[in-house]
This record gives sequence, structure tokens and C-alpha cells, in this order.
Amino acid sequence: MTNKGIFKTIDMTTDRLPGSFRDPSGFLFKHDDVLYRQINDSYRSDYDLLMQSGLYEKLVAEELLIPHKEVNPPAEERDDEPPGHCEAHVRRGNLNPYKTIQPEHIPFISYPYEWCFSQLKNAALTTLKIQKIALEYGMSLKDASTYNIQFFKGKSILIDTLSFEIYKENQPWVAYRQFCQHFLAPLALMAHTDVGLSQLFRIHMDGIPLDLTSKLLPANSWLRFSLLSHIHLHAKAQKRYEKTSVISASPSVIPASPSVIPASPSVIPAQAGIQYKSASNRKVSKHSLIALIHHLESAITALQWHPAGTEWAEYYEDTNYSQEAMTHKKQLVEAYITENNPRTVWDLGANTGVFSRIAAAKEAETIAFDVDPAAVEKNYRQMRENKETKMLPLCMDLTNPSPSIGWANEERLSLTDRGPADTVLALALIHHLAISNNLPFSHIAAFLSQVCRFLITEFVPKDDSQVQRLLRSREDVFPDYDQEHFEQAFSHHFLILKSQALPDTLRTIYLMRLK
Repeated sequence: MTNKGIFKTIDMTTDRLPGSFRDPSGFLFKHDDVLYRQINDSYRSDYDLLMQSGLYEKLVAEELLIPHKEVNPPAEERDDEPPGHCEAHVRRGNLNPYKTIQPEHIPFISYPYEWCFSQLKNAALTTLKIQKIALEYGMSLKDASTYNIQFFKGKSILIDTLSFEIYKENQPWVAYRQFCQHFLAPLALMAHTDVGLSQLFRIHMDGIPLDLTSKLLPANSWLRFSLLSHIHLHAKAQKRYEKTSVISASPSVIPASPSVIPASPSVIPAQAGIQYKSASNRKVSKHSLIALIHHLESAITALQWHPAGTEWAEYYEDTNYSQEAMTHKKQLVEAYITENNPRTVWDLGANTGVFSRIAAAKEAETIAFDVDPAAVEKNYRQMRENKETKMLPLCMDLTNPSPSIGWANEERLSLTDRGPADTVLALALIHHLAISNNLPFSHIAAFLSQVCRFLITEFVPKDDSQVQRLLRSREDVFPDYDQEHFEQAFSHHFLILKSQALPDTLRTIYLMRLK
């Protein structure tokens, strides 16, 4: 509430993003739906060096750091003064503001438990590349969190402008442990144990603990020098020093037998193996620090995962569509997308992105969700190969979508909190939710009404071979699974604008608008 003649106040407690409170250097806030970052005075020296050293220009030019512009802090004016004659009157507690910046807008914020293997791998290599460049300019990353990386215009990019600090001679990389927990540990588990273990990020928000990783990795991982040093021995050192000091890399050599050292000497830091010491003893030259970064790069690069063998990754090779029906379906989806001209599209159950690419070709920011990590991996690799900039493949189980988690359940947003999208594609999806997961049409329609304004969906009747395939392994307890009940349930939330049967199939494609 405001009174005439009194400054309106921007309440940073209200506008500040709930997940932006841990860094004393600054925080993110929104005003009039525009995202800003306040830089506190305590970060003045580091920010000035970032901007004046040439590091910012270098990283932005290489599309490694989100661009920003410096702006005046947003403030509302007194009711009795003309524009341009007010002061910024902002409640910031005891935080002294230095500057306000406006970062370039990122259409969709994703989280590491939603990334496929190659996305996490690319994010890791991006973080290490940034660290190497930062050292050239007399700076270093003070944190190495997966949450500081997003996917923007088809590439992984750092979004936290305040992640840099002035490099201190002979000091270790303070973010080393965090990098191992946020990147190396989950990638090693995905590559060597099970790709689904990336979901441990939902439980362990500050990265997967190294002692847990060490227990879950197979025995032969002890024979890989990079995993031995950065995971297994690192975990033991953490346990040893957890009550006395921070653990980080120092330039002493770990004793190792020749059997655990890779054949190529290029992957081992020359004169800079890794030992773990207490904070009071550690000294690391810049040369050794750079060698450590190269060693981590080699460790990440060596990790591989090959998507194959899952049912949905090979879906389009085993479909019941004729070529004519698939062509007609693509044309119909394209026509429906063109009709509502969305800026944002979510493709739920996107598989490898066949229909997602129709939306992306229309310049819509398109998120391609699928439950199968192999399908998402294939989609992402194709996106990278084609240099597509409007697509973002993500892993998502719609029967258990990403929840709000973190402090006060507000640090990481749920899927629905990041919507709604202008248009949702739900093609060849409803029958899986209804038959395989016992979800009534009413529940499916209610959920979809929360995440879109327009809906392009598909009804697949019981006589369809794919539905019959689902019913082979279970009793048919779905007496209301028919087109009439489908339309009734969706009509409670949506206006059915158009529907058209697909030739050579029993299926119908719908265009709906939220009521």
C-alpha cells in the first residue's frame, strides 16, 4: 500500500527470487516481470576486475557467460512528482548495493536432474573452460555449481556473473570439491553404474556426496586414475578432514602403482598429482592449478554413455503409423502450431523430438520432455549436430514431475511453476498416462490445463495396436476409456477448436484452447 506523496517502495524481500539468497555478493530480483541482479558493495573489487580486465568480453564473445547491461536500480516514483525526479528507495536490509545489472533473458530454467548425460558433460566442460580462461585474466571461479549453468541458444552457458573472484597466488581452487560433487561424481555414476542415478540431485542439492559415489561405483573404477584420485581418494580425504578443515587439491603426488595410471601421460598433471591437505598447509601454484583443470577435463572427456536398447529410444522404428499417416500428422501439427503462433512450446513425451522440431522451426522456444534418458540423449545429440538454437531436450517423468525443492521448497521451481507454455504438444501420450499409469482423463486434463494455453493432443482408442500392446500385460479396468469420455473430460478445461482423424489410423488429433 502507498499513500499520495510518499515514495513507493520496492520490497526486495518480496521481489527477490526465493532461490537467490546464499551468495553475499548479490542476488536476483524481479521488478515488473524483468529480471535484475543486485551486486553488493562487498563484491565491488571482483566485479570491477571482471569488467575491466577483458574477461567479461572474452567470455561473452565465446558464448560462455550470459551477457548483461548495467542499469539504474528500478524504483517507482512519488505520486506527486514528475518522471525522472525520484530516488531509488529500496529495502535491502543491511546489504549495500554497488550496481544493478540486467542479464539477458533465458527462456527456460532447467536443473541437472532434468539433463541427459551429454548435457551434464557439456556443462562440466564449459565450467572448466571458463575456469581456464579466468585464470588467464587473474580471476578464478569461486564456485562450480551445476545450477550456475543453463542451456541458451543450444549451448551450455554460465549465468552467475558473481561466480568470479580475484585469483590469489598459491591458493587452491576453492570450488574443486564442488566441481567433483556436481559434475564428476554424477557423470561417473551415469557412465559406470546407472544413468538414472542423476536423480540423486533431487536428494543431494549440493551435488552427490563423494563417499556415496565411491560406494556406488563398480570395483574396476578404482583402476581408473582419474576416478581413483578425484572420487575415491578424495572421498577418503574428505572423511578424514571433515571435522578440521576444507579439502582442496594441492600439488603433491598421490602414490599409485603403474597398474592404475593410464597409458597416456597427457591425462596426468605433470608434477601435479593430487593429494588432500588441511587448509592451513595448502599451497598451489598457478601452474599446478592449471594442470589440475586439464586433468579434470581429461577425466570428464573420458566418460562415455551410449544410448541404446530402451523401448522409447527406438519408438519411431517400431510405430504403427504408415508413411502417409505420419506425413499427415506432421502437416496437421504444423498447421495447428501455425494457427496459434506460440512463443513457447512444451512437447510432453517428445521422444527424439520429431514434432518438437516442427515447433522450433516456427521460432518457438521449444522444450522437448521425455521420460526416457536414451531418447533425450539422442535428441540432444541431434540438436547439437544440427546446431539448433530453439530446442531444449530434457528428462521428465510426467507421473512424477520435478517438484519445488530446496530451502522452504522454493530454491528450485517445480515444472508447473515454470509454466505455462503458450502451447503444449501431448501426442501419443494420453493412452500411456491413462492405461499404463491408471490416470483418469479428468486428472490428465486438469494437469494439462495448468501448463498451457493451447493444447495439441491425440486420442488413441482401445482398438489401436499400441493400446492393445499396453493391455496385454494387465487387466482392462478402463470402461470409460473411449473418445466420448475423453472429450467430456477435456471439455471441462478446454474449448475443442478442431479435431481431425488421421488417415490409415484410428487416431484423432485435437487443437484445444484453455477456457
